[in-house]
Amino acid sequence: MTIDPEGSYVAVIRTEKGEVRIELLPADAPGYVNNFVFLAREGFYDGITFHRVIPGFVAQAGDPTGTGLESSGYDLVEELNDLPFDAGVISMAKGGNNVSGSQFFITLEPTPHLVESGFTVFGRVIEGLDVARSLTPRDPSAPGQPPGDRILGIDIIEGGE
Repeated sequence: MTIDPEGSYVAVIRTEKGEVRIELLPADAPGYVNNFVFLAREGFYDGITFHRVIPGFVAQAGDPTGTGLESSGYDLVEELNDLPFDAGVISMAKGGNNVSGSQFFITLEPTPHLVESGFTVFGRVIEGLDVARSLTPRDPSAPGQPPGDRILGIDIIEGGE
């Protein structure tokens, strides 16, 4: 495991529009946090776009092709918790019953129905929700969409901040 499940971690997602700081929750979803930290440290997310941004719902990233159809090449073992889907939480995306190995989303408003849909919170925005809300709206399945805003990099700070 890359992380200490009892440790504290903050992810700083650097975008073209500013930074989003996320307190990761390893005690509540250790596998998801471990995977996210590993990919961030390896530079997997560097240059990837927010390929799906639905105002009032979510901003989603983690697909290296920007189509919403690809991932890291593997799925994660599902972890469940009952943390609420308030505005500004982060979760891994799912395709059917499979949990994406790299696609994640940030909720832009409360989305309580996602708990019943089997999604799991693994972090919460502590600064920069306004940045996430300012990302360019886009639906990768619709024609003529603007390019998604890029992730410049994700820094992981151990011990919080």
